[in-house]
Amino acid sequence: MFKVGDKVVYPMHGAGVIEALETRTVFGEVRQYYVLKMPIGDMKLMIPVGNAESIGLRQVISPEIVQQVLEEMGIERELTTTNWNRRYRSNSEKIKSGDIFMVADVVCNLVQRDRDKGLSTCERKMLDNARQILSSEMALAKGIDQEGALKLLARAVE
Repeated sequence: MFKVGDKVVYPMHGAGVIEALETRTVFGEVRQYYVLKMPIGDMKLMIPVGNAESIGLRQVISPEIVQQVLEEMGIERELTTTNWNRRYRSNSEKIKSGDIFMVADVVCNLVQRDRDKGLSTCERKMLDNARQILSSEMALAKGIDQEGALKLLARAVE
């Protein structure tokens, strides 16, 4: 169980801080919720405590893991030639997994594809979303702001 002040990652939304534990009655059922403050977009999420594990809520990675992710992002990749649909589904699954290395892989692949062939509007949105998820976790892990985390990402994929 997480506690107030813990830095956590919510797949598909990124990293945030547990601001409070609240008890609410929803549809006649009393449940406890984590109140998660997301630094990007000043969003707040309420996540049922009992569902936290099944939705993939996890602790933010350590600064050492951030370094491993950045090093991995610097490795040259070969573009996959799968069709757009398969590529989009595969990237969506990687993002939904909540695994930082998979999200970093999506960012790298889409940045490289953008350089080589350009991105469709949907893939551009996916790239922006994956960057946001990745940079939000890196920012909390390293204790830096979002802009600093985005600069780290940009340098890693250059």
